[in-house]
Amino acid sequence: MATHVITGAGSGIGAALARRLAERGDALWLWARDAGRAKELAGRFPGARTLVGDLAEPERLSWALGHQSPPDRIDSLLHVAGVVDLGEIGELTPKIWQATLAANLVAPAELTRLLLPQLRAARGHVLFVNSGAGLRAHPGWAAYAASKHGLKALADALRGEEAANGVRVTSVYPGRTATPMQEKVHRQEGAEYDADRWMTADSVATTVLTALDLPRGSEITDLSVRPAG
Repeated sequence: MATHVITGAGSGIGAALARRLAERGDALWLWARDAGRAKELAGRFPGARTLVGDLAEPERLSWALGHQSPPDRIDSLLHVAGVVDLGEIGELTPKIWQATLAANLVAPAELTRLLLPQLRAARGHVLFVNSGAGLRAHPGWAAYAASKHGLKALADALRGEEAANGVRVTSVYPGRTATPMQEKVHRQEGAEYDADRWMTADSVATTVLTALDLPRGSEITDLSVRPAG
């Protein structure tokens, strides 16, 4: 039975991943921003355990984790949580830049650092659910795309640094996916949201599981998945 730590399990791709992994009997440790969210996640995923820490404040994650008992071995750390605020560069304030970079880049880096001993012990897997915006930036997407380009750099550097420890590192770049975040994006774009136009969260979860389940001795480094048509 594998042990997985998942951020962003409350909705969308993270929830789909948690459900799929629970269905096959794996052990789940779900990251929650506060005690209320942890209780909610534990109720949604019976048998799952929770860890609490606000990803919006990465400088406090070490303190938060130091007051909890994470698993001794971690087979995969799945970074799924993220935030998005669209806006042209002429309109984006330092507060938006800092909040976006904190949640989407600095928090994954810090959480990875804190859990590396357990990942090394299991010769585990760090997987970043990135975005198509991590490969190309469009007008209005500067802050989000910058955070996701940075996440790719984090993954690439980590892969080289941890290869000798047997830790695999994968970046998955989904296109538009029918999730609550995508609905928010459409509101910010002033566009009508039609979930049927986009990929399902479950299809992205399948992509992630493909990378996780690859036999030892091989590694998917980067994997893009897009809506068909």
